[in-house]
Amino acid sequence: MSSVRPKKHLGQHFLKDLNIAKQIADGLTGHGGYDKVLEIGPGTGVLTQFILKNEVETSVIEIDRDSVAYLKQHYPQLQGRIIEGDFLKMKIEERFLGQFAVIGNFPYNISSQIFFKVLDIKEQVPEVVCMIQKEVADRLISPPGNKAYGILSVFLQAYYDLEYLFTVPPNVFNPPPKVNSAVIRLKRNKRETLDCDEVLFRRVVKAGFQMRRKTLRNALKPINLPEELSGEKVLDLRAETLSVDDYVALTNLISSCQK
Repeated sequence: MSSVRPKKHLGQHFLKDLNIAKQIADGLTGHGGYDKVLEIGPGTGVLTQFILKNEVETSVIEIDRDSVAYLKQHYPQLQGRIIEGDFLKMKIEERFLGQFAVIGNFPYNISSQIFFKVLDIKEQVPEVVCMIQKEVADRLISPPGNKAYGILSVFLQAYYDLEYLFTVPPNVFNPPPKVNSAVIRLKRNKRETLDCDEVLFRRVVKAGFQMRRKTLRNALKPINLPEELSGEKVLDLRAETLSVDDYVALTNLISSCQK
């Protein structure tokens, strides 16, 4: 047993099942041809030990000083590749030349923020394998027309193909969380850019889902829809029924009328 104790304020739940740790590490496929991997929040290295067995250069980023000290002592092969700090506040992309995969048991309370950060550096991140809250996993992989489908579903599905790998019960963690977890994999798709104004696209998606029970006609009022669009049938739909391509088409429709 490690002397490092999980800290509640950091949202730490240390995985203690080695079989599951190996399964997570085995989720990396090398998609996109990367040769570097970054693990977010390694804790005491339960997952790290299996990633190190892959033929990739492994780096880790950890905010907890106790965990950093433990990793330095027990994983000398990580020398020079233990980054102490907050992934969300660091320009991590500047530390890597070229592409790198992201892996980790993400803290529940910041998993969505981690995904938004990955989207910001998507050209460098061809693959993500992560364990997150099952409810969030279900939301991210949900197709259009499902109540779980939301803002982050659209944003991630625009640039990544998402796969649900397996469910993880609470009893394999210390301390056990109150909910089930799930491991998912994201693989960068071939879409380099959206065929529309991406800033407007994000505004349209966010506005649509912020009032998801209303039709888009009402939900999109804050972005001042052009009068010419009043007869468009797509505006009678709700945000959750539109696919990524539908949102691209709607964004172009709005954009063409605003010029």
